[in-house]
Amino acid sequence: MNDRNALAQGLAAAYTDGAVSLPYALLRSYRSLKLTDTECMMIIQLMAYRQLEQNEFPTMEQLQVRLGASPDGIGHAMQKLVKNGFVSIDEVVDPNTGVQAERYNLNGLYQKIAALLAAGELPLGGPEPDDSSAPRRGSDRPIPAAATAEPNLFSVFEQEFGRPLTPMEVETINGWMDNDGYPNELILFALKESVFAGKLHFRYIDRILLEWSRNRVTSVDDARAHAQKFRTGR
Repeated sequence: MNDRNALAQGLAAAYTDGAVSLPYALLRSYRSLKLTDTECMMIIQLMAYRQLEQNEFPTMEQLQVRLGASPDGIGHAMQKLVKNGFVSIDEVVDPNTGVQAERYNLNGLYQKIAALLAAGELPLGGPEPDDSSAPRRGSDRPIPAAATAEPNLFSVFEQEFGRPLTPMEVETINGWMDNDGYPNELILFALKESVFAGKLHFRYIDRILLEWSRNRVTSVDDARAHAQKFRTGR
């Protein structure tokens, strides 16, 4: 009887601890969105932190504890979510204190789910089509090398920094590629230059890329010549 009472009390405590509201369409569509179980659960944890703990920017360590994954696994999962537009990071300023902070934005995820609905690829209700004969997508199995060629850029940065990249750093690299249009090889050469100068931080790398852009440096050969000219003072 005592065991039953303890169980009842435990269940009551669990129910009163709060509940997370999440789109049912997320659970039905995350495979179609090519999200792994880990990535989907990370999104759910972001929702939970926001709704129940008023924490809009949980740390990688907090997510690691919740998901029980390695630091590298958490870092790479977040990199993919940011890179593929499911999650973005907003910089906000508290109007009362003037303190600047970051928060995760899931609008990209909702837009992708809405696009599936609009295209008729995700029915509004009822069972999903039986696609058991089709290859499974979004699983946690290894991805072919051709599909992972681009993220190697992030891996090189992590190797040089000796740690997983933060979400803000991932977004910075994405901005260099997508917004500024810098080729991957040019970004890697800027990283190499920052290591050579002993100034391994993102602001310095960004300054290098900006300087090259101003001088119409568009290739590694151009960058190498520009760097040599700068070092010799000619």
